[in-house]
Formats: sequence, structure tokens, C-alpha cells
Amino acid sequence: MKQILVLLAVIVIAGQVSSQTSFDGLNMNMGNIYRLSNAETRSISPENFTGEKGKGGMASPEDKGIRNKANAAEVARDLGQGWKVNPFIIIKPGETFTLAEIDGPGSIQHIWMTPTGNWKFSIIRMYWDDEKEPSVECPVGDFFAMGWNVYAPLSSLAVCVNPGSAFNCYWPMPFRKKCKITMENINDKDEMRLYYQIDYTLTEVPDDAAYFHAQFRRSNPNMTSVHTLLDGVKGQGQYVGTYVAWGVNNNGWWGEGEIKFFMDGDSEFPTICGTGTEDYFCGSYNFDREGQYQEFCTPYAGLHQVIRPDGTYKSQQRFGLYRWHILDPIRFKKDLKVTIQDLGWRHGHRYLPQKSDIASVSYWYQAEPHATFPEFPSWQELEVN
Repeated sequence: MKQILVLLAVIVIAGQVSSQTSFDGLNMNMGNIYRLSNAETRSISPENFTGEKGKGGMASPEDKGIRNKANAAEVARDLGQGWKVNPFIIIKPGETFTLAEIDGPGSIQHIWMTPTGNWKFSIIRMYWDDEKEPSVECPVGDFFAMGWNVYAPLSSLAVCVNPGSAFNCYWPMPFRKKCKITMENINDKDEMRLYYQIDYTLTEVPDDAAYFHAQFRRSNPNMTSVHTLLDGVKGQGQYVGTYVAWGVNNNGWWGEGEIKFFMDGDSEFPTICGTGTEDYFCGSYNFDREGQYQEFCTPYAGLHQVIRPDGTYKSQQRFGLYRWHILDPIRFKKDLKVTIQDLGWRHGHRYLPQKSDIASVSYWYQAEPHATFPEFPSWQELEVN
């Protein structure tokens, strides 16, 4: 109960700050939810692929046999049109499906989905305003802070993962001309069943609204003992979040490494340098309570997942951590690079440069155009092993 009250207080305070600065219909919150707006609410799902007004639930059982038009036709056969005829889609191996294509201006407000199969092998991409290269490109599990293909409850302001495998995202994603969201199944043999809903608003977008970006990277193993979270960002914007799936290949405490933000011309030394991995993720002293790692979720940071060895096939310690810079965005004017050291302890109380398996997602907003992302890994390179 105490955590819920604290969370509500944070939401109210954040909403009051937002409502004092501007109100443009992009985002409602506890501070301005009572105010009227000319924004139009829409939603895309398999029951309304276009999000058009008055066009939801129109699939007919007569479309049985036409993939992604009446996937539940058999169970809806006695009830007919309007009775959950097409609540999900099927994406075959090697296929890319367009989840949403929206003409703007507007903003994505909430995304919910329940992907099946291997979450590393389902790649979500987002494109703004007819750009040819995506601004978001991540395995769907990593985008929703589930990089180990194993469910763990997560409750935060930006991302929530709920039983049984319900992925929710609340990052606001404004666009001026067009939004396109796709899902690619890079699995070599298994099809994917996907329930999803994308909630958005059609509204004017302020001139100073930046575009949402998210980029995946993986070091497996990390041969340099420094994992690059993000590099090559050009332009003005703000860094707003980090998710890391950290697999440890050695004994002992693994999180002594410092996170570093190089911005606006920094070269050898960064402007922002943290004091340790658990410190950056808003914990302390190894996340240790009475000799055990203690999972925790807060609105802005958490160690929400600890996968412990089971003595047989699960041989490594694996961790999931998130840090959302919602009230403390890291602003840059020209360029940005973010790294984190892969550092533990060795004999004689000395630092140990490690060779961990580190996968990460960086989240930021910036003015377009954005720099080209690194080449995306193959499914063999993405596989959790």
C-alpha cells in the first residue's frame, strides 16, 4: 500500500509540473486529466487494423481460412460478426507484419501485446514521418525489459509487464506526418501468434516535440570490458532510459562498473560518470540483503529480474535492470555516446575486467534525422545461450 501511495504521489506531482508548462493533447496525466482537448482517441488491433472510427470488430466468420482476417472464426461460428472473430494475428517465419500505419499528426500513448515464442526472435521496428530507416529496432522482449525470454513482473511508469506475459509501454511517441510499426519474425521455423493493441491520439504536435528512439546492442562475450550502450547519436535531444540484460560468467559481485555519458564533443573523459552499476540503477551495495540479491521495482528504476542457477542446465547468474530518466533526462545538443564498464572483483581485493554477456536497449528522444543504426544481429547472434 505504501508503494502505491508513493507512486500516485509521484504521478500527481509529475502531472502538475506538466500541466503548468503546456497542454497539447499529447499526454493526459493526473495533473491535467480534467481538461478538455480536441485530440481524437483511436486504437489499432487485429479487430481494427486501421484504427478508423466505427470500424472495430467487423471481421466475419465467413472469412475463415483467410489468415489474419478471421483467426478465431471457428470459435466464433455460433455467434457471428462482432464476437471476437479476429483477436490475434499470425506471423510466419521470415515474415514482417505491419502492426500499425497511421497518418498524423498524432502520438502513440500506449502499446500492449502478448508475443509468443522466442522474444529474441521477434523484432519490433518503428518509423516516423516516412523515414526509410527505423527509429526503434529491438527484439520485442528487450524493448519491454524482458531480454532473457523469461517472464518477470515489472511495474514502472514507462514499462509494465504483467501476468502471464503482458507487455505494456507508456513512452509517448509523437509523429507529424506518419507512424509505421512493424514486427518481424526472424525465427527459422516457428510461427508467432500475437495479440496486440496500439492506443494513440490524433492531435497537433508542438514544434519542439522530439521523436522517440530505441536501439538494441549486445556484447557476447564482452571482450573489451566496456559495453557501448549507444554511440553515433547526432543532433539535439535527451536520453531517457536504459534497460540491461546482464549475464555474468564469473563468480563474485559483478557490478562495479561505471556508466559514462559523453556528450557534445567529449572525447577521452565524459561529462557524467557514475560510481557503480548498482548505483546507476538506483540501488546500493550489490543489491544485497542478508546474502541474497533482492529484486525491486520502482517508478523509475529497478532490478526486476534475477535468474539464479538451478544446479543443472541454468548455470549462470542473469539479471534484468532498468533506469528511466523521466524526471532527470540527460540532455545533449550535438552528440551522445553512452558506455558502461564490465567490472567485478578478483583475488587480492582488486577490480576484475569481466567478459560478461550484456544486451541493452537505450531509449532517447531527438530531432530527426537520426544517424544510421549498427547492422542488426542475426537470430544466431541474438539467441540466449
